Amino acid sequence: MKQFNKLIAFRQAVYEHGLGAAKDAQFELVDALLLSPAIRSFPELRLSPAFRRQWPRADAALEDGTQDRAWLEAYLLQQVPPRGSHIFSLDGTDWPHPQAKVLADRQYVHAASKAINGGDIVIGHPYSVLAWVPEAHSSWSPGVSVRRIHSSETAVEVGVAQVKWLCQQRQAAMRREFHLITADGKYGNHRFLGPLRTLPCGKLVRLRRDRVLYGDPGPYGGTGRPRVHGDRFAFKAPQTWPAATESVEFEDPGWGQVRLRRWDNLHAKQDAQTVFSVILAETHRERAKPAKPFWLGFQYPTADTPDEPPLKELWADYHYRWPVEPSIRFRKQHLHWTMPRFQTPERCDRWTMLVTIAHWELFLARDVVQDQPLPWQPPQTQLTPERVRQSLAGLFSQIGTPAAPPQTRGKSPGWPVGRPRTPSTRHTVVRKTPGKPQTAA
Repeated sequence: MKQFNKLIAFRQAVYEHGLGAAKDAQFELVDALLLSPAIRSFPELRLSPAFRRQWPRADAALEDGTQDRAWLEAYLLQQVPPRGSHIFSLDGTDWPHPQAKVLADRQYVHAASKAINGGDIVIGHPYSVLAWVPEAHSSWSPGVSVRRIHSSETAVEVGVAQVKWLCQQRQAAMRREFHLITADGKYGNHRFLGPLRTLPCGKLVRLRRDRVLYGDPGPYGGTGRPRVHGDRFAFKAPQTWPAATESVEFEDPGWGQVRLRRWDNLHAKQDAQTVFSVILAETHRERAKPAKPFWLGFQYPTADTPDEPPLKELWADYHYRWPVEPSIRFRKQHLHWTMPRFQTPERCDRWTMLVTIAHWELFLARDVVQDQPLPWQPPQTQLTPERVRQSLAGLFSQIGTPAAPPQTRGKSPGWPVGRPRTPSTRHTVVRKTPGKPQTAA
């Protein structure tokens, strides 16, 4: 009953404080999104019994509706338990808009795929997702901050702003217990770690295999200019590695025989002030041809935070980075995040927030609903987001909706006679980095 009441309170608070103009239509769009079967286009949400308004109100909800984004993000973060250590995952994704010429601020975005070169380039909007990961090896990772990356900023800059916001919101909790930010190789550089080095949270990021770092320059010798960099530490040159600060070997159920080694007080050549530790992870050492080792960078929290975890615990914490990826896929495939074809970036942002709210409702309902598998599905004890979604109908019939019922209105007069129709403005695709100059043949 406690979780049941928490879900009701969450829906009521979002409706009363998070949504502004057209909040009834916006809230019913969320319910229609959760209760509708597979749809092929955004207009089909209007056919759901949960959306009680006439079909134009769905478009008006995103065109004229308002949202208190600052309040909503802070409230979503309040759903994270105030006690205990927590891990957040930072990642980026894309919303393709290849043919939307009237949509402003479209960019060339790297889209992760199974292509030969590891990805592809699409035209659309990039988004930065900061999500809470309650457990490893699962598909649950509800987002606390999902922001569109404008063409005037980079993914690293938006990620830094999101982590700073997170630390500001949970500063007291971070000083009591350990909080960790995990991220992939895109954030494994001084541009991300440098602005965050004084924050009370740990950062654990993937590093490229060809990095070259430098150690502590040591005390001043008394003559000449003081050294800025110490000894060279090249990932591809083991002869440049000193003795590891910490080393551990163990058997992992998924990674086989694992050996971890850590070196402290290293920095990039571009930023000697940003010091972090480097972890070398060697997995499946029992095989004749072991997997390629990979590198992690760990930046300790500030001095007044709890003690840093041991090496093996950091290895286990990095596994909390992966759930954000199936979580993003679920938002796109089952919550239809990137399916609508809107004409303004603002509508895309409002729809993104509604999808995030729907995702949180599924998370809060996972301990309340009863599994209702289809005839060909085996029962589950720990429900996935999709299984919770297909079991919501009975629960929502009990809790109802805080949205007001629709009011009967007159017929719209339509487009005024004689008013000219002006075509929408076309926008070119923004190229963040200038192209190479063409040379004459």
